[in-house]
Formats: sequence, C-alpha cells, structure tokens
Amino acid sequence: MRKVFLLLLGLLPMLLLAQNNSKSNQKNNNTQTLTDKSNMKKIEVKQTAGRTALGDFAPEFAHLNDDVLFGEVWNRNDKLSLHDRSMLTVTALVSMGITDNSLKYHLATAKQNGVTKTEIAELLTHIAFYVGWPKAWGAFNLAKEVWNGDTKATPMSKEAYQQTLMFPIGKTNDAYAKYFIGQSYIAPVSTEQVPIHNVTFEPGCRNNWHVHHATKGGGQMLICVGGEGWYQEWGKPARKLLPGDVVNIPAEVKHWHGAAADSWFSHLAIEVTGENTSNEWLEPVSDEEYKKLK
Repeated sequence: MRKVFLLLLGLLPMLLLAQNNSKSNQKNNNTQTLTDKSNMKKIEVKQTAGRTALGDFAPEFAHLNDDVLFGEVWNRNDKLSLHDRSMLTVTALVSMGITDNSLKYHLATAKQNGVTKTEIAELLTHIAFYVGWPKAWGAFNLAKEVWNGDTKATPMSKEAYQQTLMFPIGKTNDAYAKYFIGQSYIAPVSTEQVPIHNVTFEPGCRNNWHVHHATKGGGQMLICVGGEGWYQEWGKPARKLLPGDVVNIPAEVKHWHGAAADSWFSHLAIEVTGENTSNEWLEPVSDEEYKKLK
C-alpha cells in the first residue's frame, strides 16, 4: 500500500489539473477550448479523396491534396490538435465565402474531431462580425445539416479522444471482451512494483456486474483520467465519474463501471493487494437499466 500511496502522490498534481479542467468544461456545456496540448500524441491522418476524384485527370493536384495537405500538414496534430485544426479550417473556408461541399466535408470532419454543436454555433456567430453576415448564414445552413439538431455533444472519434489523454488508449481488450457490452481498450501504464492499466471504454460501453474477492485486503482502485463515465454498486444509485475522480472499490462488493452513452471514458485500474484474490464476473448491465442513467 505504501507503493500505491507514493504513486498517487506523484500523480496528484496531474489529477487535480484534470479535475479542474473537467469541471470547468462541464460548466460550459462540456465544450473543449483551444488550450496548450504540448504532450499530445500524433494521430495518423490518411486521405485518398484527391486520387479518387482527380487521380486520372490531375494526378499532381491529387498528390498535393492527399500527401502534402493531409499527409503532412494535418498529420502535424501533435503540435495543433485535430479539434483545433478543424475549427481553424472552417473559419478560413467561411471567410473566403466557400459554402459548397468542401465546407460541408470539413464541418463533418470537425464534428468527428470533437467539435460540438455549441462550439460551431459560437464560432460562426463570432466570425460573422468579421467575415460578413451572408457568409455566416450560408455556413449555418450546412452546419445544421451536419449536426442535424443534436442537443448535446456528439462523441468524438477515437483518434481525437486520444489527443485529450495523457495515457495511451492501447489495444482492444480482447481477453475480457465477453465481459463487456461494447468495445473496450487496455494499455499497460506500469508493469513493475504496482501494476496499473489504462482502461478505455467507447461511448455506451460498460463491463458486467462483477466482484473482486479476497479473504483479506483486495479490491480495486479506479482513477478517472478522461471523458465521462459511471460507477455503481449493487443496491445503490449510480455515480457519475469525471477526470480526477477516484473510486475505492472494497473486496466483496458487486459493482460495474463504464462510459456514459455519449462520451468516451478512461480510468486507471489498480488492483489492491490482498490474500486469495480472484474476480467473479456476473450478469451484464441491461440496456433498460443503463438508459435510465442521466
């Protein structure tokens, strides 16, 4: 336990920062901001639209579009995130009066990169005073088609979500897939002293009810590091989880945890040492019960 304490002491500044940022974002409709993401991981962007549409007619243009613009510029997303690049690209296109399919494509890409309905509405309203009211009107008409009346943030792509995390998402959690509804991922963070894994749930994913058994000690600790999720113990109300939250799960307590329906979710999983420890996997969390969570 002393090792766990020392580890948590080292993580505390990062966790407090994550918690403060999360609560600030929650007060602002869960929107992201243009912030310093100096520790972002590079996400590979591939594009073939140029070759598909113009490969025979204008091969050099197709090469520049696919290999330079997207293959090089958009791939510098470890310097400027995909989310922020989308916001800037939409601004540039609208400022030039472009309201055709190219803008609609970049609006759809922005949505995939985590730009919310609230953000795009604020962006277009703001730039309308600088680029012209008619240009903003044209962009709003396309944005309404892309967001299609969404009243909350649309889940971002896995690649865009990865750029919000300080830990890797990792590989698909195939070994435990039968105990999950939806897709989960797992990445080892520490394999020595205190084993720690980052577990990531896609939107709507959750694990089955389960119990950590032990005759002495045991249980599990969860440290939330990204997105929004849920934790529930048998017979108790579900608890909403945000980055910075810590869940201490005693041994012999039936429980489950997972992502919110409209958000990715990640937590560090730390097994608490104990005697005669084992895990017992039980029934899934039904769709009916899960959909009641608000």
